[in-house]
Formats: sequence, C-alpha cells, structure tokens
Amino acid sequence: MFLLPSLFTLANLFCGYACIVHAMRRDFDTAAVFIGIAMVLDTLDGFIARLTHSSTAFGLEFDSLADVISFGLAPAILAFSWGLWPLKRLGWAAGFLYVTGAAMRLARFNIQSTAATDKRYFVGMPSPAAAAITASTVYLHPYGLYDYREALPALAMVLVPALLMVSTLRFRSIKAIHLGWQRSYLALFVGAAIIAAIASYPRLALVVIAYTYLISAFVGYAWTRLRRRHAHDVAATN
Repeated sequence: MFLLPSLFTLANLFCGYACIVHAMRRDFDTAAVFIGIAMVLDTLDGFIARLTHSSTAFGLEFDSLADVISFGLAPAILAFSWGLWPLKRLGWAAGFLYVTGAAMRLARFNIQSTAATDKRYFVGMPSPAAAAITASTVYLHPYGLYDYREALPALAMVLVPALLMVSTLRFRSIKAIHLGWQRSYLALFVGAAIIAAIASYPRLALVVIAYTYLISAFVGYAWTRLRRRHAHDVAATN
C-alpha cells in the first residue's frame, strides 16, 4: 500500500522522460500529450497517498524530483525543439531559465508545505500549470516553428510562466474553489461543460483552460487591490 503512490509518481516521471524522447524525434503531438498525462498522474499520487494514509518523506521528495523532470525539463526541451531552436543560444537560454524557475518553485513549495500558509492559494504559478501553457500551445499547433521571426513571440510562452513560478503572485488552488456555495451541483455542471468542451474541441479547449488560469491570477490581484482601495476610501469618508 505504501508503494502505490510512488508507483503513480514513477509513471509521472516516465511521462516526462517520454515527452523528452518524442520532442527530440519532433513528434510534438505525442510529447504534449505526455505532459497532460503527467499532470493527471501528479494529482492522483497525492490523492491516493492521502486516501490510503501512506504519505512518507521519501514519497514527497520523489514527487518533487519527478516534477522537476515532467514539469521543468520536459516542457523546456519540448519548447526548444518545437519553436525556440531558430533562436539558437537565446532559445536554449530561455529554456534553462524555465527549468530554473520550475526547480525554484518546487523547492519553495516544499518549504511552504510545512509552514502555516493559506491552503486556498499557491504562491507563484504551480509548475504543472506552467507546463500546461507550453503543452497546450504545442498541442494546438504541433507543426513547429522554423523562422526566427516566428520564434521570437514564442519566447513569451516560456519566459512568462518561468517568471510567474518564482513570483509572489497568488494562484487559486483548484481544490479550494467553490462556486456559490460548498454543496453545489453547479460545480458538477461546470465540470461536465469543461469535459464536453475538451471532448469536442480538445486542442482549443485546453489552450483556453491553461491561459485562463494564468490570467486569473492577474484578475484576482487587480480585484483585491480594488477592494482594498474601496475599503480604504469608505473608511476615510467615515
């Protein structure tokens, strides 16, 4: 029973390795799908560990190391093979910054998981969500980029998530989102709508979901600032 979560983590690690292999073969469709599978396995290993009460210090460290490969190294190599290689040194330097950001994000998460923090939010963009930006973009256009001018805008696909991973911007945890009230069938209906969209238009739907989560942090930050300013103005008038 104690090995079961680690088996899912091992499968997550295999998906990261398989993504790298397929990216080197320029099979970008398959490589992007492996990152998506790794995200599902990364969710399941933690869920099963909590369900079976089999969390161990080894499992936590093994999970972090697997995530560095699947959500750090694999997306960086996929992005370089897909569209950053025309930029030569600039392209692989951007990929290295992404790997560094993912490693730092996971190290900070390990430290903060033992501290008293607000479990509703992540500090910095989670590495699986950052990897989803690259994977969904490549999955939408799996033909690759071959021109220097096309590759320059693709830098944002790597550098923006890398900066967000090491930022202090708060990203909402999906597990802590409640739609209206806690015991609501609306959440189930929204989940069904998302599944239907992915089943109907998977390439477009996955891109919309990935980039919506990225933008949501900025929307939440702006909303919080507006609420604080409004509260300050009300207090000043009183």
